[in-house]
Amino acid sequence: MAGFVQIIEYRTSKPDEVAALMNEYRAKRAAENEGPTPVGGLTCADRDDQGRYFAIVEFNSYEEAMANSQRPDTTEMSERMMELCDGPGTFYNLDLLDRMD
Repeated sequence: MAGFVQIIEYRTSKPDEVAALMNEYRAKRAAENEGPTPVGGLTCADRDDQGRYFAIVEFNSYEEAMANSQRPDTTEMSERMMELCDGPGTFYNLDLLDRMD
C-alpha cells in the first residue's frame, strides 16, 4: 500500500472560523480542478483537551503532498489558518503503511 498522510496539530479558540476557511479552500480547489489535491481528510477535536484539533490529510504520495504544499493558494490558506490559531501548528509527515476500513 502506498500513500502519505500529513497531520497538522493546532490549537484555536476559533474553530468555526477555521472550518469556514477550510471549506472555502476546498471549494475553490474543486472548482479549479488542477494540480495535486488530497484524496481524503478528517478534522478532529480532542475530547480530552479543549481547543486542540487535528487535520489529517491523505495524499497519493509524499511527492504530491509536497507539490500541494508549494502551491500559492495552499500557502495563503495555511497563513490565514495560522492567524486563527493560538500558536504555531505542529506537522507530522507519515508514510501510509496500512489502512483499516
